[in-house]
Amino acid sequence: APCQVQGHKGLLAGLGDTETQQTTLHPLVGRVFVHTLDHETFLHLPEHVAVPPTVPVTYHAHLQGHPDLPRWLRYTQRSPHHPGFLYGTPTPEDRGQQVIEVIAYNRDSFDTTRQKLLLLIEDPEGPPLPYQAEFLVRSHDVEEVLPSSPASRFLTASAGLWEPGELQLLNITSALDRGGRVPLPIEGRKEGVYIKVGSASPFSSCLKMVASPDSHARCAQGQPPLLSCYDTLAPHFRVDWCNVSLVDKSVPEPADQVPTPGDGILEHDPSCSPTKATARDFLTDALVTLLVPLLVALLLTLLLAYVMCCRREGRLKRDLATSDIQMVHHCTIRGNTEELRQMAASREVPRPLSTLPMFNVRTGERLPPQVDSAQVPLILDQH
Repeated sequence: APCQVQGHKGLLAGLGDTETQQTTLHPLVGRVFVHTLDHETFLHLPEHVAVPPTVPVTYHAHLQGHPDLPRWLRYTQRSPHHPGFLYGTPTPEDRGQQVIEVIAYNRDSFDTTRQKLLLLIEDPEGPPLPYQAEFLVRSHDVEEVLPSSPASRFLTASAGLWEPGELQLLNITSALDRGGRVPLPIEGRKEGVYIKVGSASPFSSCLKMVASPDSHARCAQGQPPLLSCYDTLAPHFRVDWCNVSLVDKSVPEPADQVPTPGDGILEHDPSCSPTKATARDFLTDALVTLLVPLLVALLLTLLLAYVMCCRREGRLKRDLATSDIQMVHHCTIRGNTEELRQMAASREVPRPLSTLPMFNVRTGERLPPQVDSAQVPLILDQH
């Protein structure tokens, strides 16, 4: 047990502050590039200590001096317990030197270490590969075909569908990067991966038949495509034969005709001479544009003034149209309101009898304060 504890402590300290390592790699233009970020490379452990698979390590890679990777390079990692991968296919515009900084994080001890990858992107040697075919493999994720063993197995299996010649991997892309959907968490469901293969040998008749318009028509109807040869990729790779695309670059594309720049001056054409414009007086148009809106606004103003001022009924007509009972009720309320306002303005007015204590409403008598109110009858006539 003490040895295990010491080994675990040494493992947690493995991602400590160390000098930045630098590794030189040589990607080739037009060829797939795969670099594995494994735990053994970043965990500096003694020789007698093995790397357990339970240590979670994640990675962050970016171009030196930039927050993200270059456009041709991608990074993927299935989980902190699996290795990470840097993969992609450089283009001729990416030729030269690029420095990739990789930072590894130990999720147990929160230690970090840094590594630099010096990428020297060069042109490949050998003949060009004008015949290119891209397959959609439904049975794998992108992390499962990036290692060298599955990639070599795929090249060996696809050689049976090609004319004799050397095959090379040109590109590997996840189906999710092509607009695919994330599969349901069901056993056997994979994301899918696009694998592009190139060769200097022409396509076989089998591949040409798969990519023919007749096969595409059968796929559109839900039927299997035309496949005249044996599927050498099965059962290790389940290929969607309805998504096979062939590119033939052996025939050069016609160059676009570059237009010849001229002097910018059109030649004189008598049939296209400009016509003379006749003189026109805009005074009438200006008067109509200004006077018509003003007259309409003036008419609306007069109509509104007539409705607001000349169509009022008046107080006398309103009082005559009101019933006498309603007028008396209104005058009574108004008079009481005025009286209350006057009483509120002058506090010297005696208090109303209804507000005094022990006041009999019917007789108006005031009982002396010494009398017990409980013995006083409610109706004095009954006493």
